Amino acid sequence: MKLGTRLIHAGVEPDPSTGAIMTPIFQTSTYVQNAPGDHKGYEYARTQNPTRHALQNALAAIENGKHGLCFSSGMAATDAVMKLLSPGDEVIASSDLYGGSYRIFTKVYARYGVKFHFVNMHDAQQIAPFINAQTKMIWIETPTNPLLNIIDIAACAAIAQEHKVLLAVDNTFASPYLQNPLDLGADIVVHSATKYLGGHSDVVHGAVIVKDDALAEQLAFVQNSCGAVPGPQDCFLILRGLKTLHVRMQRHCENGEAVARFLREHPKVGKVLWCGFEDHPNHAIAKKQMRGFGGMISFTLKDDSQPAALKVLSGTKLFSLAESLGGVESLIGHPATMTHASIPREERIKNGLTDSLMRLSVGIEDAADLVEDLKQAIG
Repeated sequence: MKLGTRLIHAGVEPDPSTGAIMTPIFQTSTYVQNAPGDHKGYEYARTQNPTRHALQNALAAIENGKHGLCFSSGMAATDAVMKLLSPGDEVIASSDLYGGSYRIFTKVYARYGVKFHFVNMHDAQQIAPFINAQTKMIWIETPTNPLLNIIDIAACAAIAQEHKVLLAVDNTFASPYLQNPLDLGADIVVHSATKYLGGHSDVVHGAVIVKDDALAEQLAFVQNSCGAVPGPQDCFLILRGLKTLHVRMQRHCENGEAVARFLREHPKVGKVLWCGFEDHPNHAIAKKQMRGFGGMISFTLKDDSQPAALKVLSGTKLFSLAESLGGVESLIGHPATMTHASIPREERIKNGLTDSLMRLSVGIEDAADLVEDLKQAIG
């Protein structure tokens, strides 16, 4: 079954009691049992919910996994994966990553004795010197947030398998439409489903997908024990979003390319970061492991100053100044003061995230209108 068909049909069946084609929102906290332990597969809604169950099955199917687990946010999903670790364990993480991930790693789990090494993974072999007996996980984003760096998932998976450590991939920027890390050897895929999976900027949600039964059992234990689960309304909204992911992503990719090429030709624009350019440092890897290059772009002006950037950020009319990404509407953001403000400035600058960098989430509006909006804002 092709991906577009799976996105519409996988994990869902018409409701047996009514024939409803959409999975109902089972807005309940508990379930009646015939006798102690004699129930219909559902006991308490933190542990199981039919709406969530349908979504978890759908997520597993579209990521070519076996088990999907849903959480109340992308950070709750990340937190659950981190809870696989113990004090004294070490994690090798990509140096360019979402500010919220950096924050939970350094401000929460480091306090409990987990050690993190932040490594530039442009060349996956940069990982090897940091692996030791305490290493338990490699954590990567690709494309990275916000510098759109590409990391070779298969190469990282080979290193992880050689040293018997887990490889977790945050696949939020690509979405399952463009990339399936489990097929490339990853053990764990994480999504902020708030973004492309939901696609309409109306729900906060997170997901983890795995193939391994034992790993799924550990994560399900964390999910139930710690309780950071989404409500059925949120699960319903993600299920609805999945049904149009393929058509939305096609338009995101088309518009992203149009905007990226416009920006590169603009006389006032400096760097344009988009992995679809043939001279992108790891374009060949992106082409190999992705089915398209997405709608995320970052750029700077030739006047590489924060005031000049702030003028553009405040001057757009269709691109709304807001955090988040992946919705049908276009967004513009300033990572240094918004999504990545929790990373110390010296760390940001060292990794290439300057105070003047702007990030675009290119939506599915008419591309010509988006180009015109940026043209008038840049001046």
